[in-house]
Amino acid sequence: MAWLTPNTFVTFVRGMTLPTVAAVYAEAGRPALASGTGAGWVWLTHDAYSAPRRSQAGELARDLTGFRHAHRASDPGGAPVESVFLASTPPCPCPHGQNYVVPHCDEHPIQFTHSSGGFEGTYFNFGMRRESRRAGGSADLLVRELLDAGIVGRDTPRYDADPAFNADGTHTVRIIAAHFGLPSPPLTLSQAG
Repeated sequence: MAWLTPNTFVTFVRGMTLPTVAAVYAEAGRPALASGTGAGWVWLTHDAYSAPRRSQAGELARDLTGFRHAHRASDPGGAPVESVFLASTPPCPCPHGQNYVVPHCDEHPIQFTHSSGGFEGTYFNFGMRRESRRAGGSADLLVRELLDAGIVGRDTPRYDADPAFNADGTHTVRIIAAHFGLPSPPLTLSQAG
């Protein structure tokens, strides 16, 4: 079940126009491969290998929501800008990363980040029970949905019955998309599972 082309980043932003978000990424040397709008979000996709620092795309998603770009918001005095960043790159196998949720290296950005106010509210890697290692100021934002799906928690019978359950994080990405009301494309999520 592919949810995004491998080694791709997708950034969703609410509270800024598509030309504004595209300009910020282009200024940073990360022009979009594809872009669009839907469900109140604008989105951009990027090849993970298109710039020297892979983690930069996720950092830009966070920074768009902060004071540095506040003047670029669609309604500067209105609702805060928020972003969702997803990476279909593998989690960090580096010895210091050990697949845990820490900013480990430029080659392996965290696979999911939700940001608002210039801060990463929730971030984690997904698949193979990595969702249990959540961090951020609102680390438990998705915990109810993850528990209900048997992805995190002490009782995870789906993992016990099938160790490959959610190995690629597709179930987790489906939960993220539903929680935030993310548009598709760019996500291609089947309803199976």
